[in-house]
Amino acid sequence: MNYINFDKNQLVNLEYSLDKEILRSNRAGSYSCTSIIGCNTRKYHGLFVTPQSAIDDENHVLLSSLDVTLIQKEAAFNFGIHKYPGGVYSPKGHKYFSDFTTEPIPKLTFRVGGAILTMELLLAIDDERVLIRYKLEDAHSPTIIRFKPFLAFRNVHKLSKANVSVERKYENIDNGIKYRMYVGYTHLFMQFSKKNEYTHVPDWFYNIEYQQEQERGYEYQEDLFAPGYFEMPIEKGEEIIFSAGTSKIDTLGLKKLFTNEVNRRIPRDNFENNLINSAHQFIVHRNNKTEVVAGFPWFGRWGRDTFIALPGITLSIDDPKTCKAVLDTMLSELNGPLFPNIGNGNQAAFNSADAPLWFFWALQQYADYTGTKDLIWKEYGRKMLQILDGYKEGTLFNIKMQNNGLIYAGEQGRAITWMDAVVMGRPVTPRIGMPVELSALWYNAIMFSLEVAELANAESFMNKWKPIAEIIPESFKNTFWCKDRGYLADYVCGDYKDWSVRPNMVFATSLPFPIVHEKIRQLILEKIQKELLTSRGLRTLSPTHPDYKGTYFGSQTERDQAYHQGTVWPWLLGHFVEGYLKIYGSSGLSFVKKIYTSFESELKEKCIGTISEVFDGDPPHKSGGAISQAWSVGEILRIKKLIEKVEREENSVNITGK
Repeated sequence: MNYINFDKNQLVNLEYSLDKEILRSNRAGSYSCTSIIGCNTRKYHGLFVTPQSAIDDENHVLLSSLDVTLIQKEAAFNFGIHKYPGGVYSPKGHKYFSDFTTEPIPKLTFRVGGAILTMELLLAIDDERVLIRYKLEDAHSPTIIRFKPFLAFRNVHKLSKANVSVERKYENIDNGIKYRMYVGYTHLFMQFSKKNEYTHVPDWFYNIEYQQEQERGYEYQEDLFAPGYFEMPIEKGEEIIFSAGTSKIDTLGLKKLFTNEVNRRIPRDNFENNLINSAHQFIVHRNNKTEVVAGFPWFGRWGRDTFIALPGITLSIDDPKTCKAVLDTMLSELNGPLFPNIGNGNQAAFNSADAPLWFFWALQQYADYTGTKDLIWKEYGRKMLQILDGYKEGTLFNIKMQNNGLIYAGEQGRAITWMDAVVMGRPVTPRIGMPVELSALWYNAIMFSLEVAELANAESFMNKWKPIAEIIPESFKNTFWCKDRGYLADYVCGDYKDWSVRPNMVFATSLPFPIVHEKIRQLILEKIQKELLTSRGLRTLSPTHPDYKGTYFGSQTERDQAYHQGTVWPWLLGHFVEGYLKIYGSSGLSFVKKIYTSFESELKEKCIGTISEVFDGDPPHKSGGAISQAWSVGEILRIKKLIEKVEREENSVNITGK
């Protein structure tokens, strides 16, 4: 019995199936993503998408799709599907689509006449390789199976167009061919577990359309290249494994490899296991580095997102080793007091004022989980001090501690907090001055540093920073709090205070070292609950504000204008819940559990088994943005752990009576 089920009668309905997507990635940095019906609806979709370090070290679509045809009594039934101009779908493989399941791996079932074909897809965990198992479950006559690969060989952010530069030569290898479209790319090794006949008939297929890109206001037509096709007989009950990778493989071991890979999977048989599987998909081990992909299918590594997502996608699934590996990787790229927010090396942008402060929070979570606070200063103290001193003395983007102990940041034309959308060169929410969350994170960073420094007897550090820490709470309250309003200003610049109701004040309630007392935290949470809380996360702006935008849809400009002006973000729920439970404890469990379980229905709505980046501010809170986001998944997992922690504490009280 599958945990996630679909209406079989609706699967042939393109409006139903095209909007549901499947994603699989591996630790090598590759991914596979398409709709559940196998029709690509995004330029980011592809059966085999993998980094090309020799070109730009970004993801490239090598194998876009693989059309499968069954041939019986000279009748051919093509299970592929592509969209062309005018709303034309060809071939119309969806007519034969009869079932889709996710456990233990994605499995599509096609039925035509007396023939039933299933296909199951996975990525090798540690290898740049996609594997697909085809099985002819039933057939009443001799059957030939044909495979036609559609290739792109282009960066995921671009589209392929027919050209004369494409290579036409190929090389025969064991049960397949070795081929690449352009010089500079790795070869694509397409092989089968069974001997086959390859027919080389290179051809372009023009103007294949991606409806998701069209809706998002981007170019959406692409030309794909089919070098030829493979054919072989297949008998009832027979299985054939297809492999596409960046290296040659021993085809005799393909069936065993596929079985072994399936056995390594965590069953996706409940809500939490789906989240755990999704969490694994964001971790990449490449070039002796361990990194976090911020989201699929278009994000790479982001510094801020890494630190915010890290505790949830590692510690919440009992993987402190990976957590530490990511922290150490990021620290290796620390430049002064700043981490790269996007890019790396010479292409890195250090434009995040909060990423270094989120580093302290992530390290704090790691120390709590591992019980190693007494070791933190010895290993990380020098880097911690480098960040703190840099913020105190001043660094890029006018980031500098003020005389009152609070953090000022920002300059014209820049958006350096997490609300970083830019439209036509202008930040939508610049927030220049003292953003409320920066000072809350700053205070928490100093207090955590003092805590571990004291354990290490680092007296000079304590003598320097303790007086600073002591003045911050009063400065913070005087700067951001308004008793009559009952909530915190979003940012303050000189005499100006922005009283827009935004979620950034939630961190003053959730961080391990609260910067305001409990009564103020309670009032903040009440304001958030009244105007920002939804079943899918916190709105980024109150609906009562004239700039509120309740839907995240349209062109890039329209979406960017809504990104932090009302759009809902699930990751903010982790901090709302943490702040809420700190005040209400076990009496708040029922309310918090509803927040957690409400996401269970989301697992089959967009990208199957995971959680999207954002949702509309207005009901019914339709999903948008990246189809699978690291900090969305991580913070929902962390909510589960916060619930369990309060339950343990409650049980302990019941047992001991204390």
